[in-house]
Amino acid sequence: MTDPATASVTPPGPVERAINERLTAALSPTHLRVINESAQHRGHMGDDGSGESHFRVVIESAAFAGQSRVAQQRLVNRALADLLADHIHALAIEARAPAEAVG
Repeated sequence: MTDPATASVTPPGPVERAINERLTAALSPTHLRVINESAQHRGHMGDDGSGESHFRVVIESAAFAGQSRVAQQRLVNRALADLLADHIHALAIEARAPAEAVG
């Protein structure tokens, strides 16, 4: 589920939509925000010109309860494995369980 208050002005591209769909299916998040940061990296290494190469994911899921930060990130990476291999150059992950404080 994407946070409508923070959704980007431009419609999401196919990679952004795939990130949303896969994380929703794999982790049933109570909060999910996918931020396309590719414009900030235009012309840098990893910029493939698609406008969808660099992302930040803010996700809250019960699947993260009791998991270390590394384990939480592995769950996200596993859900997006093929996208990371073929389409995403950089992915920043902010993951937490519902009971964890936002900070």
